[in-house]
Amino acid sequence: MASSKKVKTAASGKAKAKPAKAAQPAKKPVKSAKATPATAPAAKAGPGVGSKAPSFTLSDQQGKSVSSASLRGAPYVLYFYPKDNTTGCTKQACDFRDSFRAFGQKQVRVLGVSPDSEASHSGFAKKYGLPFTLLADPEKVLANAYGVWVKKQNYGREYMGIQRSTFVVDAKGVIQKAWRGVKVDGHVDAVLAAAKALA
Repeated sequence: MASSKKVKTAASGKAKAKPAKAAQPAKKPVKSAKATPATAPAAKAGPGVGSKAPSFTLSDQQGKSVSSASLRGAPYVLYFYPKDNTTGCTKQACDFRDSFRAFGQKQVRVLGVSPDSEASHSGFAKKYGLPFTLLADPEKVLANAYGVWVKKQNYGREYMGIQRSTFVVDAKGVIQKAWRGVKVDGHVDAVLAAAKALA
């Protein structure tokens, strides 16, 4: 009888120990769940259609200051690209160049943005005859404001970079169209159609 009591006591002791161990890991996921939305979604989240476009002041390829305030009163296209002189970015820039007159006819300004320096932008614009503004955002201030500075993967390697994205902003500074994760082919035609709809 005594031995059976001991067995029951030991069993009940184990039963009490299991919830105590399970309770500790239960607290950790709660903390990590709170941390994840503060980082990952914040990096990907950004203003969408109907939102006020983030304000900014950045330098262009000539070292001149360009601000969102100076753009008010007329619609504009703001397109983010990863890097000057790379294959996809060059094609996209040349597509905007080739449609530049059509945008101008609708009084829509085109501005490209990347983390490259003013000097890099200057060389890029001269090399390909780009007639529009390129903004230098080396600190990724505007890229973060628009939510396009994100975690990316390439061949299993994770790194932070620009998510190719385009925004059409109306004369009142409100985003009317947004594309994220842009595919270069045919994209400028879609942007031009959206810009024409504002005119």
